[in-house]
Amino acid sequence: MTDERNNSDDTAKNPAEEDPVIGYILRAVSSGKDVAPQEIAAAIAADRAKPTAPKDVWRKYMTAVRQQAIHLARQEKLLIIRKGEVADPNDFKGLYKLRKISSD
Repeated sequence: MTDERNNSDDTAKNPAEEDPVIGYILRAVSSGKDVAPQEIAAAIAADRAKPTAPKDVWRKYMTAVRQQAIHLARQEKLLIIRKGEVADPNDFKGLYKLRKISSD
């Protein structure tokens, strides 16, 4: 006999618990300043990379940072800034920064 429990409580987890990249992003933007995704990727690499890893190992985390930033922007937890203006998370290219949504 299998144990079939209602897992509806599991779906209400804190997003930072589901994916550590989300935690890095949310901590980085919590200061209120615009943050470049490279800074977040570098922080992840500094925490996770082996000491023998190349100096540009942060680049392998850039895709994950971008994907999770888009996810958080769609959930209205942060803003994607491109050329000083808020960008559509579904349609932006090039360099961007991340900003916490102001609670004003």
